[in-house]
Amino acid sequence: MDAGPRPAVDDGRRWVCLDIGETLIDETRVWSTWADLLGLPRLTFMAAFGAVVARGGEHAAVFPMVGVDDWRSRMPEIRARYGAFRPEDLYPDALPALDGFRARGYRVAIIGNQPAERTAELRAIGVEAEIIAMSDEIGVAKPDPGFFRRCLALMGDADPARVAYVGDRPDNDVRPAAAAGMRAVWLRRGPWGAIAERPPEAALVVGSLAELVERIDAAWPLPVSAR
Repeated sequence: MDAGPRPAVDDGRRWVCLDIGETLIDETRVWSTWADLLGLPRLTFMAAFGAVVARGGEHAAVFPMVGVDDWRSRMPEIRARYGAFRPEDLYPDALPALDGFRARGYRVAIIGNQPAERTAELRAIGVEAEIIAMSDEIGVAKPDPGFFRRCLALMGDADPARVAYVGDRPDNDVRPAAAAGMRAVWLRRGPWGAIAERPPEAALVVGSLAELVERIDAAWPLPVSAR
């Protein structure tokens, strides 16, 4: 029986822990698949999705907005149509960024709200990190504080002050990561990146993972003696 992701051994180095959707994976295909399944023009569905984000709602609120209340019953069909992650779903800067963080001496973890099978799917398309884990595997999802405690446990009970958590959503990623004591990095791409306002809890704001590789050290303030 699979015991789930194995914790790392903390060695005192800093970690970069990355979200998945709209951080590594472009979710255009999954939302387009939903629009097609529901028989809606993609533009209409995406516009409704943007309205939900602008109102501060959870993404699932798009379904009642377009008159679909039984969307949960359609999940098996959407999973069959969407299938597994594909190489073309990766943002172009995703794999180079992982290499870039490692080259700068950072340890890399990838932990987000996803079904358990996404771990193997990410590895199958070339994504490598010391820790790759999905919310379904660890038994708790963002923005629950327990999710971030599990992240730290998987990173060998790392000091949260040495962990940069990177994600696209102020509500699910930035605020709860900062509340957990991590350095919260807001990646401004995807719907939330285009619409949401900068959360004051963000230690660093970037427009791409390529930019983050160059600026990752800035997620930690310089000590007074170094200024």
